[in-house]
Amino acid sequence: MGRDENGTLARLKAHRAEHLEPVLARLGCRLVKLTGDGILAEFPSAVDAVGAAIEFQQAMSDANRDQPADTAIVFRVGVHLGDLIVEGDDLYGDGVNVAARLEAEALPGGIVISGNVHDAVAGRLEASFDDLGRLTLKNIDRPVQAFAMKWEPEDWRSRASSATVRSSMLAPAADAVLALPDKPSIAVLPFQNMSGDPEQEYFADGMVEEITTVLGRQHWLFVIARTSAFTYKGKLVDLRQVGRELGVRYLVEGSVRKAGGRVRVTAQLLDALSGAHLWADNFDGRLEDIFELHDRVAMEVAGAVEPSVRTAEVDRSLRKPTTSLDAYDLYMRASAAFRDPTADNIRAALDLTRQALERDAKFARVLALRAACILHSADAFGPDAVPEALRLAHAALTVSSDDSEATSFAAMTIALMGGNIETALWATQQALQLNPNGFTTLVHNGWIHCAAGDPDAAVEPFVRALRLSPRDPLRGYAELGLAAAHRDRGQPAEALGWARRAIVSLPRLSGGYRSAAAALVDLGRLAEARGVIVQLLQVLPQSRNDPAFLRRQYRNAATVESWLAALRLAGLPD
Repeated sequence: MGRDENGTLARLKAHRAEHLEPVLARLGCRLVKLTGDGILAEFPSAVDAVGAAIEFQQAMSDANRDQPADTAIVFRVGVHLGDLIVEGDDLYGDGVNVAARLEAEALPGGIVISGNVHDAVAGRLEASFDDLGRLTLKNIDRPVQAFAMKWEPEDWRSRASSATVRSSMLAPAADAVLALPDKPSIAVLPFQNMSGDPEQEYFADGMVEEITTVLGRQHWLFVIARTSAFTYKGKLVDLRQVGRELGVRYLVEGSVRKAGGRVRVTAQLLDALSGAHLWADNFDGRLEDIFELHDRVAMEVAGAVEPSVRTAEVDRSLRKPTTSLDAYDLYMRASAAFRDPTADNIRAALDLTRQALERDAKFARVLALRAACILHSADAFGPDAVPEALRLAHAALTVSSDDSEATSFAAMTIALMGGNIETALWATQQALQLNPNGFTTLVHNGWIHCAAGDPDAAVEPFVRALRLSPRDPLRGYAELGLAAAHRDRGQPAEALGWARRAIVSLPRLSGGYRSAAAALVDLGRLAEARGVIVQLLQVLPQSRNDPAFLRRQYRNAATVESWLAALRLAGLPD
């Protein structure tokens, strides 16, 4: 650490991710906590614990084989079987202390187990034991019988290597298991940032976003949206559980290491049904070639999912968003802020997009994102908000011919800021052709059809978006869209159900309350509608029945008057 702090930390994280966490995931272990360069883990059985220890140490031995002695990281492991004190998510007690003291007795790269563990595993593993006798351990008031583990590398090497694909882990969600689609389905899980710098998280996240986008343009693939996959970020998960929760057959995991002017991407493809490791590769490149690197990773994954597509001509002509890496970094930071659209984050995104456009005035995604930021803060932006947002959106469309995200955001802004609805409809169809599996693209498409007065056409993209991203943090926007579309179709009961879901998902947004109140008025339940408006005004006291907003959002005058009248009856002040 004294010689190379950042490099050592990065290698330590890499070893945990590549050699330890997959074993823990497969055996149903609970990672209790990290203690600097140590780990405390709890296993359901002694056999699992000792087997995991051997697999990990064998994997580390193989990983260190070609490493210089002064850069190799070597671990010791101690295993004990005993009672524990559980307090919250942590473990305490004599059992933990004995395991920690046994670890200190192990040789570098070795494993020491207690006598009760030996009794539980003897004859059940391909390993032998050296009797260390009864050891006097620090702060333990009795001698502890201990054994050192020995094993043949070839007996464990294949197990260790097959487990080096990193698993993410979280507590199983309560969501229902989703049926697999009728075509190959895939989710790209968050990549680990191996750069040793927390500030580079956005770079690893951006790599995942780009790979997801490239895969999403392959019509033969069913691709889960990035925002739903990112609910697993920073968590340990069982891969098969993730596959069930997202309703996919294949999962992609990986890591990104950025150093100086170069970047290395490691990616692997897994079968979520069996847990089998199907493919893995490393991709090295210069930062100025980062966009080709995105495409290379995505194409290799696509080929591994279905080898027959290797002979097909798959269009990978995604134009580089910009030749300025400074502008691209600023865009990624602005995009991360926009995903949590609080007032402070919108202000930050506006500042970051301003800086990015100073470096590259024709960066389509930045133009479209800045327009969307203004859409979200139109009241605070002043009287110039509408023309400025429309100017930026149209500028984005002129340079976004093959960029689905920029095209989609621009189309949404044009539709909801009162711009030409035919332009918005054309642009949203272009975005869908570029990326038919994009959650955001589908949600925007639904809202644009609502704005155009065609709620029947809006329902399908909202439903498809929720299926593609069943755990999406922004699913409330699709739920809200379904509430509005069903009310506009004359289906207030369905609208009410979706509106209530939207309130739960987006409690600080007025749309769910408005839709619920309007639907209740349509159903003749006036008292309940007024109760919803009271709730809205408690959460957002400045909420008003705003004709100007509704006239920008809807092109159909009768629809505008219907919403205004219903909300007026529900008690929303003008």
